[in-house]
Amino acid sequence: MNTTTAETFDLAVIGSGPGGYEAALLGAKAGMKVALVEKGALGGVCVNWGCIPTKALLRSAEAYDLARKGPSFGVLSEPSFDLAAAVRRSRTVVLKMSKGIEYLLRKAGVEVVQGEGRFKGPDELEIRREGGDARVLRPRSVIIATGGKMRTIAGLEPDGRLLITSREALALKELPESLIVLGGGAIGVELAWFYATLGTKVTIVEMMERLMPLEDEEISEALKRSFQKAGIRVATGSKLEDVRREGEKVTARLLVPGEVPETLEADHLLLAVGVGGNTDGLGLEAAGVRVERGFVVTDGRCRTNVEHIYAVGDVRGGMLLAHKASAEAAVAVEAIRGGSPGPVEDAMIPRCVYAEPSIASIGLSERQALEAGRLVSVGRAMFAASGKANAYGALEGLVKLVFEADGGPLLGAHLIGHGSVELIGELSLATSLGVTARQLSAVIHAHPTLSESIREAAQAAMGE
Repeated sequence: MNTTTAETFDLAVIGSGPGGYEAALLGAKAGMKVALVEKGALGGVCVNWGCIPTKALLRSAEAYDLARKGPSFGVLSEPSFDLAAAVRRSRTVVLKMSKGIEYLLRKAGVEVVQGEGRFKGPDELEIRREGGDARVLRPRSVIIATGGKMRTIAGLEPDGRLLITSREALALKELPESLIVLGGGAIGVELAWFYATLGTKVTIVEMMERLMPLEDEEISEALKRSFQKAGIRVATGSKLEDVRREGEKVTARLLVPGEVPETLEADHLLLAVGVGGNTDGLGLEAAGVRVERGFVVTDGRCRTNVEHIYAVGDVRGGMLLAHKASAEAAVAVEAIRGGSPGPVEDAMIPRCVYAEPSIASIGLSERQALEAGRLVSVGRAMFAASGKANAYGALEGLVKLVFEADGGPLLGAHLIGHGSVELIGELSLATSLGVTARQLSAVIHAHPTLSESIREAAQAAMGE
């Protein structure tokens, strides 16, 4: 294999997920000569095997669920579900989104370099592609945006058949009769709801004391009740041991505190135990880039310990969210241009889970605010009291707002219920502007809408 002469760029971005392609576009807009290195399909995990296909499948399950409830809405039919067709639709959506990114990059003048990038030193990237000559880039600045990879547990390495990750779960050819989901975070919760809605017998096993352990406790408990009502078994504060592959089944011993150990059997065990930084094969040692606990170490401007090398998104750690990666891309490009951008603040990053009921939140939970020594005023509004929610037939859930006491600003917002993910935008704006309960309650909300519950929660926080 021959190595060509090094090519000079102002900026090289490794990875084309939300952080990577956003950084490339921003760099090109600023007049930089930009190379975007990608070994797979444009869009990264988010577009191809994460955010987008998951939401497409969840939409199919939502449509099926609504069709099953048709008689209560005056619609008389007996629906059936075609998993293969739903998967095909999700892949069509993925292809459209990936092609859209390709168009934007081409229009912006970004050069897409197909292949696997690896640092040969702090100032040199080698790009290798199977069956082709290597290319060598000498960029003035580099942004690492390689995303994350699914964590595994020793002894439970996925085989793609019985022990699967979310990637396989998004493309199963047949609907499983039974599924064990190890992990009660966003990935586990969304896929558990998807398959349970289609008729799969689902058990979620979560080591922590509650589902979605980083969310407000009331939200976690409301989700657990909803899932149990839907027939999903939820075992929190629990663990699996003695996992075995037996023929076409997987078995495991379930340990629940205070209960007799039980043997579970299922068609698949879905490993949803978290995400680590995707740093493998990047040659970060050769570049001198520091890595801790699997994540690239950076400062508030996304700069690594090597002055001209930056990292954004999941590979950097923190909240592992696509929109956080995009926000960090803007910070990194501005810093490369010589600006002084402020860091992306966790308290200003909304979080969403797209099961049904959906979850959306931003800022501090009630417990976090109290543990930080803040005096708080909390307001709640139940969707069961909402005219729009009743018209929809979606009564589960609530809006919970946490304000600084005595007329202080909004510290956190926590929602669970149908449409919650579309309501968080208003509350993200309110949090960023330091809006008070009185100001939020003074905003006229259209009637009937789910958003009226936001106003009602603000009023409740004032004791009205």
